[in-house]
Amino acid sequence: MRLPKLQVSLFIILLALLVLPGCFLLPEIRDETEGWSANKLYTQAKEALNESDYDQAIRYFEILQGRYPFGRYAQQAYLDMGYAYYKFGEPDSAIATLDRFIRTYPRHPFVDYAYYLKGRANFDRTAGLLDRVLPRDPTKTDRGAGLQSFQDFSALVERFPDSKYSDDARQRMAFLRNSLAEYEIHVADFYMRRGAYVAAANRGRYVLENYSRAPAAEDALAIMTRAYIALDMRDLAQDAIRVLKLNHPESRHLSDLNAALASG
Repeated sequence: MRLPKLQVSLFIILLALLVLPGCFLLPEIRDETEGWSANKLYTQAKEALNESDYDQAIRYFEILQGRYPFGRYAQQAYLDMGYAYYKFGEPDSAIATLDRFIRTYPRHPFVDYAYYLKGRANFDRTAGLLDRVLPRDPTKTDRGAGLQSFQDFSALVERFPDSKYSDDARQRMAFLRNSLAEYEIHVADFYMRRGAYVAAANRGRYVLENYSRAPAAEDALAIMTRAYIALDMRDLAQDAIRVLKLNHPESRHLSDLNAALASG
């Protein structure tokens, strides 16, 4: 049975009268940082950071930068917020924040740390690089973070060779150089096993051109020799094995490669 229009209207009015007072009784959400000075915002952010409350620290740093975009607190907030993002497991946000800091304050006394922290953020993303090379198709593995980390540390070492972070950066660069070279060897071997000899030889040459001091350079020369033999490029194969003998006279590859070259 349908209610008369008048009764429906009265019902709606009564319902509104019951609901609206409740709306007005809702507590007002207040920003506890309202009226805080730049000093207090920064102090509270640092306390949160020291207590590993990175989410809260980031929030305070963002408020500080929004309300007080100029001055020493804003400058330091950029750097500290980059660290907070890094520790919070958000490397993209950390790197973006540190990039802004470097562009905005290129002469800041702690800009060397910004370069170092960028390198660390990318370095941590390379963990297990070689473990990810072992899937069926290693050519699809992304090595971009490793390359970027190497470039970040390289920029630090070139611009600030005496920085207290440079020694650690050099050690990480050596590790990255070896890891990236080993990655290229896995890819080259992948190509060899599939008969893509030109691609394998090119990967080997890339290792020699970019990571000549890495232990994987020995394997690169061996792969190049095998690839050139398979392609019936005997002159290039002889050149590769000659360089291998010169630089790695005790190489485990030499006997097999000499036999392959002789039988070819």
